[in-house]
Order: sequence, then C-alpha cells, then structure tokens
Amino acid sequence: MSNVALRSLAEFPQKLELCYAAFPPSMRHWHPASWDGIPSERLTAIEQVCHIRDIERDGYHVRIKRVLEEDCPVLPDIAGEQLAVDRQYAAANVEAVLRDFRAARETTISMISDLSEAELQRAAVFEGEPTTLEGLVHFLCGHDNQHLAGLHWLLGKMTGLAREG
Repeated sequence: MSNVALRSLAEFPQKLELCYAAFPPSMRHWHPASWDGIPSERLTAIEQVCHIRDIERDGYHVRIKRVLEEDCPVLPDIAGEQLAVDRQYAAANVEAVLRDFRAARETTISMISDLSEAELQRAAVFEGEPTTLEGLVHFLCGHDNQHLAGLHWLLGKMTGLAREG
C-alpha cells in the first residue's frame, strides 16, 4: 500500500478532531441559509463527523472486505444526507463519535496495511467506474479531505456571520 495513502489515513483522525474543535458548541448544529459551494454533503459540523464515522464502518470496511472476497464486486454508493436523518446525527454524542471513528480508522489501516500487490490490484466497480482496491483506498483519502473541506467551508461561513452581527 502506498505510504502516502497510509500516512494520510493515519493522520486524518487528529485533523478531524482539531477542525471540529474550532466550532463553538453553539455552532455545531448550525447550517447556512444557502449550501451553495459546499465541497461535501450539506451537513452540519456534528453531522459531518457522524457521516465520516459511518462511511468508514458501513462503507469502506464493507467495500474493502468485498473486494478481497468477491470477483469485481459492484460497490454501491451510500446516501450520506439520508443517513444523517435516519440515524439522527444531530442528537449524537460527538466524543463517542470521534472515539468510534478513531477505532474504525485503526481497523481500516489494519485491513489494508499488509496487503500484497495482487490484493491491492483486485478489481471492483465503484460509483459506476472500474477501480482497484488500491484505488478505493485513495477514494477514502479523498473522502476524508472532502469532509474536512466541508468543515472548513462551514467555519468560513460562520466567520462571515460574526462580521455581519
């Protein structure tokens, strides 16, 4: 597995926690009047964190396992905004969510860190496009960055609010 991907995955939980900590408690459920331009799903700060945890466990753990066990599986997308409603992300305990995410990320890293080149090159179809297990890991890194960008975008919008008030 690419050292850059493994390092990115390993470092992400701390980046997520630091970014989330920048939100005042009163703004963790805030949403802007317009979501135009958000680089992730339209989720509040707490919802972003819950989404990352659930996509790790219910998305990538399942996807990695299927690619290793099946011949060229078609990996379905997960409707992130619907999960936020169905799983009541707004009521989540963020400390527990962050702890659960950190454990889930450790599981992900253990699932992929010792794979052979042949295993990394196993084929799958993800979001309608052909990929490999290694490609899927890079998509996970991209997903991390997408949601970190979403959190920064929300912080930027909040900063604009403070200047208006």
